[in-house]
Amino acid sequence: MPAGDGLWAETAGLVLVRQMPGSAKGVMFITIEDESGIANLVVWSTVFEKQRRIILSAGMIAVYGRIQREGDVVHLVAHRLTDLSQDLASVGDRDATFPLPYGRSDELHHGSPGIDPRSAPKGPKPRDISDPYGHIDQIRIKTRNFR
Repeated sequence: MPAGDGLWAETAGLVLVRQMPGSAKGVMFITIEDESGIANLVVWSTVFEKQRRIILSAGMIAVYGRIQREGDVVHLVAHRLTDLSQDLASVGDRDATFPLPYGRSDELHHGSPGIDPRSAPKGPKPRDISDPYGHIDQIRIKTRNFR
């Protein structure tokens, strides 16, 4: 069941797009994505000025805000943003996979509960991959910024 208009929510994801149209009177729109889909953020000018560095530089952010729903259009109006870029950069240094606390949601289509063959390790670990450019130690997600 979708969350209702006016409720407080928190989410996180990779920053895909930042937009501040001239006609928006200082409002910034950000699109983030995680494994479950995308979220559209609205950042009012007062929040933007307080958290400018995080908003303009973070490759991955967490956002706490109020849900704004008008018909089928849903936005999260940002109240507080947190830079998670360091967590993103550390993904390649992890030895273990992220746990799936509730199992795979599509096991009905791919067989009964148990060991999922798609979860078996394949190929080299991220840290074993050679990087001819010599900069694999820091993951940077390219974002598109429109002003």
